[in-house]
Amino acid sequence: MSQAFLRDDAEGEMPRRNYDLPDRDDPGYERAAARALLEAARVNETQLAERATGFYWGEPRLHAHVREMLAEAEQANDERLEQVARRFLR
Repeated sequence: MSQAFLRDDAEGEMPRRNYDLPDRDDPGYERAAARALLEAARVNETQLAERATGFYWGEPRLHAHVREMLAEAEQANDERLEQVARRFLR
């Protein structure tokens, strides 16, 4: 793979955006984390969202939330969100 597509410096980076996550003990945390991971995938910041949420891409515990978001994306004709949600569920 071309070095142009690798983020060698991502390891030391902190998240650039506020992922608007509730406290980890909040009942809505996993849904918010799933949303954060999908939104970060839109802009190629998955690793940073993983660090912010504590969940890795494809985490099975988040699949139900991602399936709901996939259905919402299909309703809204949000093709990019559909794409990243399907990739998450693989």
